[in-house]
Amino acid sequence: MLEASSSSSSGSSHLADKNLSLRDRKPSFDQNIQLEELQAIDSEAALTTTVPSTYGHSTWHARMRSRLTSYLVSKHPRSTMKIGRIFSYLRGPRPKIDLPEPMPWLDINIRTRWGQFTLPLESLSSRLTRLFASPSLLVILGVTYIIGLAFFSRAQSFITPASSSIGCTATYWLPNDGCGLDGGLCLPFIDSLFEFRCPAQCKSVILQNPRTVGDQQVVFTPLVVGGGDANRTYRGDSFICAAALQAGLISNNRGGCAALELIGNFSSFVPLTANGLSSIAFPTTFPLSFRFLPSTSLTHCEDRRDSALAFNVLVTWILFVILRPRPIIFYWCLVCIGFWHITLFSQPRASPPPLGDAFGTFLPTLFISYVFWRLAFRFTLPSFSHIALEGSVWYLAPFWAGILTNLTTDKIPIDRLTASDLSKRSGAIAALIIIIIIVAIMVFNQVRVIRTTGWLPHYAGWYVLGGLVTLVISLLPGLELRLHHYILSMILIPGTGFPTRLSAIYQGFLLGMFLNGGAAFGFDSILQTAAELRQDGPLGSILPTFLTNSTTFNASIPLVDQLISWDILPEGWDGFALLVDDVERYTGTALNFSLAAFDPNIPHFFRLAFTSGANTGDFTMPAALWPNGSWINPLPGPS
Repeated sequence: MLEASSSSSSGSSHLADKNLSLRDRKPSFDQNIQLEELQAIDSEAALTTTVPSTYGHSTWHARMRSRLTSYLVSKHPRSTMKIGRIFSYLRGPRPKIDLPEPMPWLDINIRTRWGQFTLPLESLSSRLTRLFASPSLLVILGVTYIIGLAFFSRAQSFITPASSSIGCTATYWLPNDGCGLDGGLCLPFIDSLFEFRCPAQCKSVILQNPRTVGDQQVVFTPLVVGGGDANRTYRGDSFICAAALQAGLISNNRGGCAALELIGNFSSFVPLTANGLSSIAFPTTFPLSFRFLPSTSLTHCEDRRDSALAFNVLVTWILFVILRPRPIIFYWCLVCIGFWHITLFSQPRASPPPLGDAFGTFLPTLFISYVFWRLAFRFTLPSFSHIALEGSVWYLAPFWAGILTNLTTDKIPIDRLTASDLSKRSGAIAALIIIIIIVAIMVFNQVRVIRTTGWLPHYAGWYVLGGLVTLVISLLPGLELRLHHYILSMILIPGTGFPTRLSAIYQGFLLGMFLNGGAAFGFDSILQTAAELRQDGPLGSILPTFLTNSTTFNASIPLVDQLISWDILPEGWDGFALLVDDVERYTGTALNFSLAAFDPNIPHFFRLAFTSGANTGDFTMPAALWPNGSWINPLPGPS
């Protein structure tokens, strides 16, 4: 086995590439440079080293380089020697050397005044599990695992009717004018029952862009409006699963099933704080609302992702510590188990999981994973095969932390590396600075390790080239650079191909993070348009101007006779869209709107946008009309 036998020759699997090793051991011009520097230190005369004639066609290049070096030494001897020393230090040893395989920490030697005691945990584990390291047992475990995974997956997603499964952001009402004039696209509003099943972990699914509710804005939290009245009435655009979680009908860790009914028009939604979630108030009328029913007929509602996680962690530990297959076989087992755990359990793209999309992503995942093996894992993973008990800690714990990136990084207040998110979310900038510092320390340490082997110029050259390519493509017009977390893994994994414990930790976490990005979200492009990054955020379009304001509004006129007005259309737009109490109530070219149909005893909120054909621009921030007749002007900016 190539991966395990590389240590017998020099202690590192970098020598598996024999062509590189032989070439590194040939006489090279780098050795001539070292000789030139030594001669320059002894005397500040020009260097006269020669190049062996065996270099053939490269002799001319070496001779010119030697002459240039001799010229620089003769003109600037001290500066040249300093630069040469820096270059020699960064270049590292020549010929390149190989790091020794890590010694086991769990073969413990304890010295006391009464003598020396040995606790050979690692060696004992290897001896006890030697009989289990057979291909036949590996095949049996593989068959058992596939059957067990099928039962787990069926119980998780494919017993409850697919029509009842909803995601954490499922809602009855679309933002802004998404439901059309008077909400006609979101009918029915009443007399409709729905039994549903929610997945686990819905509490952490939040709004990424601000959502306006009345005169408030909600962001970086689940959207829940109302629920504080005696009947637990929620506004129609509330996240259904988050509302059910707040109402205590389902569990955040295990999900669950519930039922609701639509009750149509409702006024004065009351806020509520319960079960770790806080809803907001809406003091006026909304045409669509719902209440939960006390029971549901659905069964098999429990989300089994925790049980599946325990099952998969146990399987990978058995593989690493007990069955101990060849490193490359264990690596592929790790890739496949991690990918399908994300797809089927921890972070499916939909419920039930779309298997067609999963297989479409699985094949490119395998290809990229093979590149990871060639560039990094084959140089590190075999070095831990003889210390499997300890190696399982260095590889498996970070690997599963990376697989569960949606949970392990949930408390970090950074979801998208955009200026707007960092400026609006509390603690985001501080968290980003801390992450940069930690990553810089890890990179510095890894650079130190690479330099001690003599491979630093090789790696530095490729990373510099990759950085230049990234810089060029980031400047393409109309596109923005987006470093998804699967791309970060692809960038960093090649630099971890060394037999050290830290490299094992980095590889485990980065591989898990790569699988999380691909399986949960797909391989989104490194370049995306502004619209793709914006999602449902503001477009950045120009905003209309209300002519009605706190100065011009006449509170003495009854509401039935009131008109609100706005400024004329600018060039490039053909109409207006008006939201009243977050419902589209008017579209057209008129410059005013009658309030005769609205209740004067409750507040009302107005937002206006330009339209162009079927497209709608940004809506203004809300203007508010309160029952006492006071008009509150809208704040600047889009809503």
